Amino acid sequence: MLKFDVAIAGAGLIGSAIALELARAGLHVGVFDRQEPGREASWASAGILSPAPENPGMIPMVPVGMASMALYPEFIANVEGISRRDTGYRKKGTMEALFSRNAREELSTLVALHHGLGLKAEALSADEAREMEPALSEDIEAAMFRPDEGAVDNRALTGAVLEAAKISGVEIFADKGVRAVSRAGNRCTGLLIQNETVEAEFTVVAGGCYSGEIEGVAPYAPVAPAKGQILALRHSDVKIGRVLWSENIYLVPRPDGRVIAGATVENAGFDKHLTAGGLQKLVNGATELAPQLASARVEEIWAGLRPDSPDHLPIIGPTDVDGLLIATGHFRSGIVLAPITAKLICEWITKKSVSLDWDRFSPMRFQQARKTADANK
Repeated sequence: MLKFDVAIAGAGLIGSAIALELARAGLHVGVFDRQEPGREASWASAGILSPAPENPGMIPMVPVGMASMALYPEFIANVEGISRRDTGYRKKGTMEALFSRNAREELSTLVALHHGLGLKAEALSADEAREMEPALSEDIEAAMFRPDEGAVDNRALTGAVLEAAKISGVEIFADKGVRAVSRAGNRCTGLLIQNETVEAEFTVVAGGCYSGEIEGVAPYAPVAPAKGQILALRHSDVKIGRVLWSENIYLVPRPDGRVIAGATVENAGFDKHLTAGGLQKLVNGATELAPQLASARVEEIWAGLRPDSPDHLPIIGPTDVDGLLIATGHFRSGIVLAPITAKLICEWITKKSVSLDWDRFSPMRFQQARKTADANK
């Protein structure tokens, strides 16, 4: 029987970052994945690093996103130092382009909102924006620059974190799908891997959109897959220096010269098929924002499945089953929230306390919501 201080279900960026943090704290950690580690949402992402809310419902994530951004330089330094691998981390800011006739009024509101949340944001005229990013369309009316944001090569980062975790003593098991969490009364005793039992003092479920498929986990992690189609473009004459946004698309430059364009958000179950409509939406959005990309070469197209929770907020923390913790539901923010998620889970396991209020993201909120709904029937 395998035995660890901590057993983790899921070897994506979240699971491997937690494992690395725990190993650096001196714990013996085992990580189990249903396939090749790091090949789900972590592999499919674009790697944008931004704590800014995409809609009002995501405002509760801003403080934890800012805390994670503050951890990123040290996180990257540790990962690259241990793994000896480059992660493509670049903090050049991001720029959001506005096309509407009321862009100046919208821009004023957007900047004020960001400042109110403690986020740095600068208003730019269309000319100022194109001076910084010449590839931008002549049709933009204004833009907002967020200087503290950036991007990372998510595939390189995930691989580097997995390598750093291995070097730090973490045991990583590929093709070992977790069937269930094992329990003795109200105590979680580890994981059931196919027909094998893994014993652990603490168990962390970080299985992305597959977390709820693990027996005994669904009440705490009712996650569903949110499909995202994405493509990689290359054009030798189009130079983009930082992440560019519009209402319809984001463009993320890679150090190797590619530009990542994404991404759709679709409720399509666990289907990863690419669709003509999805790719058309991406191409239209990319060429609207940077028209020269119309003649770019398409180098790669793919789709991934984000872990989405009912309220679109992450699920992080302990459950009412002793020793069982959840770290999933990060939706579109898994890359940016990896360092703070790892830190908080490690703090709870090693100290039984955390340095940041995480109650809003508790796995227990779904059971409490069901109780309230039942009481009101």
